[in-house]
Amino acid sequence: MKNYIELKKQREFGQLLADTFAFIRNEFKPFFGAIIKISGPYVALFLFAMVFYIYIIGDMFNFDLLQSNQFGASPLKMIFAYVLYFVTAILAYTFTTSTVLHYIKSYIDNNGIANVDDIKQNVYKSFWSFLGLSILKGLTIIVSILICCLPVFYFIVPMIVTLPILVFEKSNAGDAYSKSYSLIKDEFWITLATIIIFLIIYWVVSSVFAVPTVIYTYAKMGVFSGEIDPGNFDTFIDPVYILLNVLSTFFQYLLNIITIVGTAFIYFNLNERKYFSGTLERIDSLGKLDE
Repeated sequence: MKNYIELKKQREFGQLLADTFAFIRNEFKPFFGAIIKISGPYVALFLFAMVFYIYIIGDMFNFDLLQSNQFGASPLKMIFAYVLYFVTAILAYTFTTSTVLHYIKSYIDNNGIANVDDIKQNVYKSFWSFLGLSILKGLTIIVSILICCLPVFYFIVPMIVTLPILVFEKSNAGDAYSKSYSLIKDEFWITLATIIIFLIIYWVVSSVFAVPTVIYTYAKMGVFSGEIDPGNFDTFIDPVYILLNVLSTFFQYLLNIITIVGTAFIYFNLNERKYFSGTLERIDSLGKLDE
């Protein structure tokens, strides 16, 4: 029997990190099975779009006019490749994030046994509100960066919990956005520190997966030998380079799933510290058992 992990409780930083990985480990097979079934097609479409984008854009660096791929020379096709890449990336992110959060909600509602059919139904049902809030969340961070570097640290904390609020509290996008600020009000600094640690872990590990691509690119271009040949800039349409990029992106996608689970634990920690909802539910359930 798998150990049920209670999400609705207060946790210190070490517990947040440990329980995030414990949840993924305990639920590994059904968890990733649900992700593959629901968001897998959109992730596959995104990876295909990325290959197409690299192939088209990479031909810009091919200085061999005789070998140049005229298919990739059209500006219209380059724009199409970018738009396709951008749209499929948003779809993959939206469906994956929604699937992860709805899986956790189903896990809680059914005492540790997630219902994939219900998860799929809820993911599609909440698609537009999820997409709209994701765009609003992204625009908020982008605008805060453009205004000044420091405000981004203020906005990134509430933006982390907007999507969990949308799913776990069944809020609309506007309510989830506004409530995120009040939720983090008294726990801003500790939450920011937790987010930074999660981001550092993500960046460090994802950088490791990017190393083979960088090494292969530099080796192909002759950087290590000191003999850089512009004729070797066709590395960007090299099948090996494309494959390494796809694998690197896929591993970063898997790491992103870990951070999404982490945001759910952050939300429940904040919610419990502010409203004690999980504690009240447990007290209420004990009262019903006594009856």
